[in-house]
Amino acid sequence: MKLNELRDVDGATKAPKRVGRGIGSGSGKTGGRGVKGQKSRSGVAINGFEGGQMPLYRRLPKRGFKNIFAKDYNEVSLGRVQTAIDAKKLDAKETVTVETLVKAGVLRRAKDGVRLLGGGELTTKVNFDIAGASKSAIEKVEKAGGSVKLPEQAAAE
Repeated sequence: MKLNELRDVDGATKAPKRVGRGIGSGSGKTGGRGVKGQKSRSGVAINGFEGGQMPLYRRLPKRGFKNIFAKDYNEVSLGRVQTAIDAKKLDAKETVTVETLVKAGVLRRAKDGVRLLGGGELTTKVNFDIAGASKSAIEKVEKAGGSVKLPEQAAAE
């Protein structure tokens, strides 16, 4: 058996249907599209059109709003940070910030900051300087001997 002798099992691939190639092909003339009208032509754009009846998306009331000032945070669990420390990607002696997490490969890119979540266990003493943290995350970090510095704490000082 050589690489140039490899081929699909018989019946594994099926030839595509050739549409619009004469009446004898069985799918000629109208090409399986029926007759006349917008749907028989290319470029059909009638999604949401209900034959002149008021469409559903216009019958329903508008609701809610999009906060254009909302912050989009990266969320990182304590377990993920501990894994990075164990793998020697993060230095526990340094303060952990967004930049150090991106450099260590824990985050792909820095958004509006990092929010620390309490999932997993933290066994190393680590100091964090981040945008936000859950109560359980702060408790676990302080229990391990570390600290969490948040922007609102810095403003209060």
